[in-house]
Amino acid sequence: MKNPRIVCQFSSGAASAVATKLALAQYGETHDVQIINAFLANEHKDNRRFLADCQDWFGQEIVQLRDEKYGADIIQVFRRERYMKGLRGAPCTKLLKRRLLDTWKNPGDVMVFGYTAEEADRLEDFRERNPDRPVVAPLIEMGLGKEDCKAMILRAGIALPAMYLKGYDNANCIGCVKGGEGYFRAIREDFPVEFEEICKVQDELGPGSYLHRNRKTNERFSLRELGDGPVRRNEALPACSFFCEIAEQVFVPKERPPPDTQDLITLKACRIFERKTRCSQSEKKMRHYDDHRKSVRKK
Repeated sequence: MKNPRIVCQFSSGAASAVATKLALAQYGETHDVQIINAFLANEHKDNRRFLADCQDWFGQEIVQLRDEKYGADIIQVFRRERYMKGLRGAPCTKLLKRRLLDTWKNPGDVMVFGYTAEEADRLEDFRERNPDRPVVAPLIEMGLGKEDCKAMILRAGIALPAMYLKGYDNANCIGCVKGGEGYFRAIREDFPVEFEEICKVQDELGPGSYLHRNRKTNERFSLRELGDGPVRRNEALPACSFFCEIAEQVFVPKERPPPDTQDLITLKACRIFERKTRCSQSEKKMRHYDDHRKSVRKK
């Protein structure tokens, strides 16, 4: 029986990049591994640079999907669909990402999710609601958090996306409608042009498009009415836990020096050794996979 196709959803963020790298290490020799990305016109332009750098790191092309109906533009989606956010989420996610992916994928595909150790509950919820959809989450399996992923990207010699460097928690579209008040105060400061574009959409659509609610009056208000207050970009400097070391052994050359004993003790040695045992097979596969790739290139 033919192995299922492994599909990595690369979102131009650190977590999805590391998840993709680990999936290639684990499945690259035995499965058809595909990497896909949905192009969005409203992301920071540096996301394209990050994608190209990661593509080199993966050693494999990233299939870039692009919506034509709305020009891959969230502003066009909001204007034409006449809303910005509903009970079932944002229309931009559905129309510019999910619909493209659903059209592209094949029955039986195993999806690779970039959920981090902090998001284990999201994975459990997804599996409960979608028991017929096979998924893997290598970051959760290896105990890797968001900060771990960012540090691993840096150690691979790749600069983090510009949005991260500005202090944002992700590399989503500039002015993501899922953001709170503090996030939009930051967007107003850092990206006034993009902020004004979203304000104009709300001007056109009216109160039904307002994203936030006054806590005292319970009335919704527009972004133009957003008052002063905390500015939240919610970013901390990358700090890599020891789980990075173990995960990186999957794709870093074997001759990398091992960690010293004291580090193992201070960084939760019991859990580390358990994970190291579990990862040994994948590490062996990745070394062989790298050697195979190099030999093919020489030929």
